[in-house]
Amino acid sequence: MTNSNSYLHKFHQIVENKFQIYNSLFMSLPYEKMENIGTLIPFLYNESKNGFPEGKTPQEIIDGFFDKYTSLQTEEQRIDLMFRMIQYIERQVVLFDSIEDAAFSSLHPEHEKGSLTNIIQIAKQNGKIEEVKQKLEDLSTRVVFTAHPTQFYPTHVQQIIQDLRDAIQRDSISTIDSLLQQLGKTPFINTEKPTPYDEALSIIYYLRNVYYQTVGRLNNEINALFIDEDKSNDKPFIQLGFWPGGDRDGNPFVTADITQKVANELRTSILKNYYNHLKLVRRRLTFKHIAEPLQQVNDLIYHEMFAEKGSIQIEDLLNPLNQIRTTLIEKHNGIFLDILDDFIGRVRLFGLHFASLDIRQDSRIHQKVIETIVQHYTGISTKDLNDEERIELLTNPSFTAKAEDFDDEMVVDTLKNVYQLKEIQRQNGELGVHRYIISNSESIFDVLNVYALFRFCNYQHDEIKFDIMPLFETIHGLAEAENTMNRLYNLPIYAEHLDRRNHYQSIMLGFSDGTKDGGYIKANWEIYRTKEILTKVSDQNNIKVIFFDGRGGPPARGGGKTHEFYASQGKTIANHQIQLTIQGQTITSNYGAIPQAKHNFEQLFSAGIYSDIFASEQSSISEQERNLIEELAEISYQKYEDLKAHPSFLPYLENMSTLKYYGKTNIGSRPSKRGGDKKLEFNDLRAIPFVGSWSQLKQNIPGYFGVGTAIATLANQGRIEEVKDLFKTSAFFRTLIQNSMMAMQKTYFPLTSYMKDDIKYGEFWNILFDEFNLSKEMTLSISGYETLMADEPLNKASVLMREKIVLPLLAIQQYALDKIHHESELKTEYEQMVTRSLFGNINASRNSA
Repeated sequence: MTNSNSYLHKFHQIVENKFQIYNSLFMSLPYEKMENIGTLIPFLYNESKNGFPEGKTPQEIIDGFFDKYTSLQTEEQRIDLMFRMIQYIERQVVLFDSIEDAAFSSLHPEHEKGSLTNIIQIAKQNGKIEEVKQKLEDLSTRVVFTAHPTQFYPTHVQQIIQDLRDAIQRDSISTIDSLLQQLGKTPFINTEKPTPYDEALSIIYYLRNVYYQTVGRLNNEINALFIDEDKSNDKPFIQLGFWPGGDRDGNPFVTADITQKVANELRTSILKNYYNHLKLVRRRLTFKHIAEPLQQVNDLIYHEMFAEKGSIQIEDLLNPLNQIRTTLIEKHNGIFLDILDDFIGRVRLFGLHFASLDIRQDSRIHQKVIETIVQHYTGISTKDLNDEERIELLTNPSFTAKAEDFDDEMVVDTLKNVYQLKEIQRQNGELGVHRYIISNSESIFDVLNVYALFRFCNYQHDEIKFDIMPLFETIHGLAEAENTMNRLYNLPIYAEHLDRRNHYQSIMLGFSDGTKDGGYIKANWEIYRTKEILTKVSDQNNIKVIFFDGRGGPPARGGGKTHEFYASQGKTIANHQIQLTIQGQTITSNYGAIPQAKHNFEQLFSAGIYSDIFASEQSSISEQERNLIEELAEISYQKYEDLKAHPSFLPYLENMSTLKYYGKTNIGSRPSKRGGDKKLEFNDLRAIPFVGSWSQLKQNIPGYFGVGTAIATLANQGRIEEVKDLFKTSAFFRTLIQNSMMAMQKTYFPLTSYMKDDIKYGEFWNILFDEFNLSKEMTLSISGYETLMADEPLNKASVLMREKIVLPLLAIQQYALDKIHHESELKTEYEQMVTRSLFGNINASRNSA
């Protein structure tokens, strides 16, 4: 039995079989108003499984189910039953998640590729230990947690999930039984939208219960494995970033008050972790000259936990701890030194900030704010100035802006926010908040406007202790990135700023909006090329560029095989740090428990080493390969542009998908589109509901549309062997196609085949269906695979199980959408049904948006 078959067999035993066992227990529980639901759902599954491929409509399937298996006659009774089925399936998803999470360690051995032990083995075998150690002087990983609404279990449900996972690991039937009963009676939905502060608390839950342990241990482990004992190293190899409370882009609910509140909570939370951890340290270090100083540190932490405003700096903890360490070595032979060092390592790593709070806002908002401020104090418009005059005004203003001088809420809050950042840095340390990200960056002034905000708020040049970070995410922004950064680097006042930032420039690239804007291959290729170009222009200006990738869960938003993606980036792309966003289901599925978090943090960290020290020829892209990828990108881009230009594109999303219902789910604080209540325009679409709506339709268009046409065009020219060779020889292209295959594996067009006969949208549906079939055929052809995801049997098995669980839910959702489309008298109830069904579908896919 091969290794992959062995793990697939184990998956069948400890995941699929356990789900069947516990699901049977689940079916018999006495949930309120949910008797016999568990016995009815398999019948609806079979009706859906057999009916959709036969071309039956959702109405035929649902009506057939009710006629065959129930005696319900009125529409109201049937609606009530469907709502209860939705609730039941939601809980089945949680059960499957918990079982799969409990099996994680058994399915992912610690020594597998990408682990720290694996790196050590390979380095020793190749005589490259010293190269790895040298690389670690310049390498770190930053995972930034966002509150983007792709999943939002209430905290009490998160805790049940955690307890259920632990009980399943112990095979404690009685505990599982009790927890399933609790799950059945616990509401899953939020009656109101969460505030940004609620979102922050949701992720701080993971900081406190998962990442404090995982990241702390990993940093210690990396130090022990790779850093010589005689070399002191305080560098954090794995860092954490935080967006809830700081991400203002399109979210009017993130205010200066919220930012301060979240910063305070981060500080208090890490102090609570220190306080609890110190109890364990003090339990062992009970010696003379040790116990009393530790008590003093304990009292200091306790006082700070309840202080309104922080009064200590991190050195006030580290200095006495280091003195205690010296005493322990000199007077007590270093007994339990490892326990003390572990604690000191956490204090160095997390400081008083826990995770660095990022600030983000759209460049267009900045421009409006700047224009208002400048006109108020000078009477002139920045539009009337030439570039030189404008730069001088922005970097050396003759005025100090005050929030009380303005009525515009956006201007007032922006100024309050910029002023408060200095205070947050004082309380939480400079790492508490030190990055300002500018969405939709397309020019030099998008960056200088933020520099200007600091100057307008009376920051001296050397007090701007921030990385000002452009986010290039549109195809136009990516195309202008080289010119933008080259001008910035050669602007004396900005060059001086970078001198003070140790010659580092952070740049963010947006996969989600890039794919929405330019299609799958084009967006990924443009980001790759842009990274190469920006690496070159930065090197020419003696700047170390750090790339920060805005990635979502699915391939359409930059997700998928993350480790392979970073490991495939060759030496033409700067590799000082790996930085990326983690959000929604990806937080809970990949980083929601200690084993998963440890595995995925290690995989990310090791990818930076692999791509540099152990880079194969497949990591580099030859000129011939570049030309071929460019050709494929342009063909697929044109195909995607034609789709966007189709008159049915936006109406189809608005009327046939779940797009308009995302904003009603109360899973996120941010509005589901820009532009308020005005008529929907493509540019106002947010990537999450855009990608998520295609996912709910099981069409997943952004993950592959245009791929099939691009490959087929070359095949028709007799050049299919070129593309096959590219798949074999280019790690970048292979990972791109494999991720696209994952998107197609989660696609199921029979669900919506009834739309092909729709008068308005039939033609458009057929365009989508034809491209899916072509993309599947072409990717299988160039890969040599017999089936999609043939290289990932474990992930594929998980996907298939999840798709099976939610198929009845999808049938209900399509039934409700069709009823709405045909103006049912109970339209309000069906709209509530669509909204309600979003949760289970989203959560089951884990990375569908």
